[in-house]
Amino acid sequence: MQEVGGCQRCSQGKIDWHGLDWAHYHSRDKHSVRWDESNAAGLCGGCHRYLDGHAYEKVEFFRILLGQEEFDRINLRAEVRIRSATTDYKAIEIYLNMKLGELEE
Repeated sequence: MQEVGGCQRCSQGKIDWHGLDWAHYHSRDKHSVRWDESNAAGLCGGCHRYLDGHAYEKVEFFRILLGQEEFDRINLRAEVRIRSATTDYKAIEIYLNMKLGELEE
């Protein structure tokens, strides 16, 4: 089998996306960015645990990953308060399934 990418921090290769964690920058309880792709990175378990335990390194990792402009935007979006009842979960499911299909091609 051929590797198809890997951890966005250490570049450890993976056979497919199933071997990666969906690591959030802003907590999942911030509903305004919970499903935002800029709020997450595909990390191996080791890098995910490390960044969750080292706040400064996590901030710097996402700043570099996203670039300063998008990093600033995700921080602003994270401060918007929304109720989970206003979230269109069906639209999110459709979009994420589409993206998953792209990954599996």
